[in-house]
Amino acid sequence: MKKIFAFFLTIGMMLFWALPAKAVCPVCTVAVIGGLGLSRWFGIDDTITGLWAGAVTASFTLWTINWLNKKNIKFYGRKILVALFWYGLTFVPLHYMDIIGHPLNKLWGVDKFVLGVIIGSIAFVLAGQIYEYIKKKNNGKSHFRYEKIAMHVAAPAILSVLFYFITR
Repeated sequence: MKKIFAFFLTIGMMLFWALPAKAVCPVCTVAVIGGLGLSRWFGIDDTITGLWAGAVTASFTLWTINWLNKKNIKFYGRKILVALFWYGLTFVPLHYMDIIGHPLNKLWGVDKFVLGVIIGSIAFVLAGQIYEYIKKKNNGKSHFRYEKIAMHVAAPAILSVLFYFITR
């Protein structure tokens, strides 16, 4: 329970001091959800599934913050509360269904799914920031069509391959 609280606190702090939300497009989100669904269906390791779940959860969090910004809805702790809502919606049901928290399902001392969510969330947010940086360096233009989508999907995809070899 302490690890889950520390995770929520870390994600909340990251979002509290994060740059203004750059919305993630619906196509990016749907592509990541598709990857998540396929990984569970094929029986892929929970770390890899967690990577995709983390990317989706980060996407929903950024999406919601952007929506609140557009509607000019502002309140204290908005980013933290949005993050807690989406990550809570991810973890609480999985905890009660005994999908997370099994003592033998750990990697580096952390539940595999939780570890995947942490790394996937960070990678997804970093992919967006890297895209914005690259685009800025290219006079505000993408290098190719759907570059933003490609970068957001590539982050969990590349990490999936890496964690496939780590958890094999």
